[in-house]
Amino acid sequence: MSEHSRLLESVDARTRLAGSNRMEILLFSLGTRETFGINVFKVREVGRSPRVTRTPNMPAGVEGLVSLRGNVIPVLSLADFLELDGRPPGPAGAMMVAEYSQRTLGFLVHEVDRIIRVDWERVRAPETALASNRGLISAIVELDDGKLVSILDVEQILANAFGEAVVVDIAPVRGSGSVFFADDSIVARRQITDVLDRLGVRHKHASNGAEAWSRLQAIAGHAQQTGGELRDEISLILVDAEMPEMDGYVLTRHIKGDGRFTGIPVVMHSSLSSEANRAMGKSVGVDAYVAKFAAEALADTLRPLLERRAA
Repeated sequence: MSEHSRLLESVDARTRLAGSNRMEILLFSLGTRETFGINVFKVREVGRSPRVTRTPNMPAGVEGLVSLRGNVIPVLSLADFLELDGRPPGPAGAMMVAEYSQRTLGFLVHEVDRIIRVDWERVRAPETALASNRGLISAIVELDDGKLVSILDVEQILANAFGEAVVVDIAPVRGSGSVFFADDSIVARRQITDVLDRLGVRHKHASNGAEAWSRLQAIAGHAQQTGGELRDEISLILVDAEMPEMDGYVLTRHIKGDGRFTGIPVVMHSSLSSEANRAMGKSVGVDAYVAKFAAEALADTLRPLLERRAA
């Protein structure tokens, strides 16, 4: 087994981390002094940089195409895509193959380092000064030695390279409803908002799990104080699996453990669509699981739950 292969063993075997509010990050460099990372769950494999076939009319930043086990996938040079200065000349040394939203693509990098395990509580939103690179950095992690790791926003990279998914006509739900959703990706929040607007439901949101739990507790507390029905305020809760400070599994466990939220369905919306991840979602009590990002699938998952509440 190669050194790169040993880095990635089995993604499903790492699913046990999801319920413990921890994540694993694959560290890599782009030829500068900066250290970058990507959530291991989004990486299918790592190998040496292959020969890339350059083709015309590719989106800006896309180097070309490679054939990988019978499938042709687009390849991006991350150093070029992030518009980094000061990197050494010459070809990339490795390629990471990432999967997201039913897309597979290759990321060319200078060198792959190692996998580290961190608590989601240590994952922070980037400061304004660090959030350049066209919003392609979603979070920052400080290692024990003080080194900062910039975590890539795969959703934003895909949106910048290939454009955002076009939402087709979605029929509104019968009756009314209100959805509270939590997602740390700006792209995902915009896509979810579009679907909810087309469904004709009110919505509120949070940008990470800890913020979501704080806001949900405040809403529940207000309903208690005023004698209102919480289900009139929140018809459904939609959570991302991976979020800074508190992941969606822990957030769901908190919600399901609080009697004030009884009868309010929780739907997990995640790019982690393996059966192991679905099983983990079920173990913490999610009522439905839908993979990112397919607008129709999301609408079809939410509609019956919302209409059941309105009936």
